[in-house]
Amino acid sequence: MYKNWMTAKKKAFTKYTERWNDPSNKKNGIDIDFNRIQKYCSVVRVLCATQIRKLHLRSHKAHVMEIQVNGGSIADKVDWAKKNLEQEIKVGDIFDKDECIDVIGATRGKGMQGVIKRYGCKKLQHKTHRGLRKVGCIGAWHPAAVKWTVGRRGQMGYHSRTEIHKKIYRVGLGEVRKVFNNAECDNDAVEKNITPMGGFPHYGEVKEDFLLIKGGVIGTRKRPVVIRKTLFPQTKTWMNEKLEIKFIDTSSKHGHGRYQTFAEKDKILGPLASK
Repeated sequence: MYKNWMTAKKKAFTKYTERWNDPSNKKNGIDIDFNRIQKYCSVVRVLCATQIRKLHLRSHKAHVMEIQVNGGSIADKVDWAKKNLEQEIKVGDIFDKDECIDVIGATRGKGMQGVIKRYGCKKLQHKTHRGLRKVGCIGAWHPAAVKWTVGRRGQMGYHSRTEIHKKIYRVGLGEVRKVFNNAECDNDAVEKNITPMGGFPHYGEVKEDFLLIKGGVIGTRKRPVVIRKTLFPQTKTWMNEKLEIKFIDTSSKHGHGRYQTFAEKDKILGPLASK
């Protein structure tokens, strides 16, 4: 809740927490609030925060988001929210294998770009006066106006986008849950983790629970994304079919990887001479 915890006054929710700490106010305060929600509310939402410190990034400030609770009656929603208050919600509790999801995020920023890169306009001929990476005609003299359909230079990238119908191939458990073979398939001869040799470029190691999703995901590494249940009907055949993964490649992504694990590399190459 604070941008800088050390210099903050640490006053957020201090008066509100007094109602939870005082047992005499429990029936008069907290339970009355829950009863009012069950009686009058038609939509129940919860405040969720990310555990960003687990990623060991430069930022320590959690991302806070208001998420709507769906399914069941209002009483069921309130009971679920009350039971999971200040508890960890695992990704496996929300999403399942072979399910289609929507991914919301911000695309990679490109800064200010011209019309050739931004809209794919055709370059002018090389003898053109005063530049060739331009739009040849931006409009008529009369009416003397530039329409919105004409490509102009401006910001490219860092836009919010939603990609729909991303299929989940696997819901994996991380090393923190004592699972070290979360990338193992039927065709693998050895146990292996989802983290490739040398780690993911510009990210590192995956130690928490993860989703294996078909296709690319919006944005740069380490940028947060929002994953939700898909809102549109799943009409394609591949959206509803059950898949079985035969092999997950965990070779190095920093070049032309050859080995799946360091144990396999040591077994084939043997002890290497130190420089």
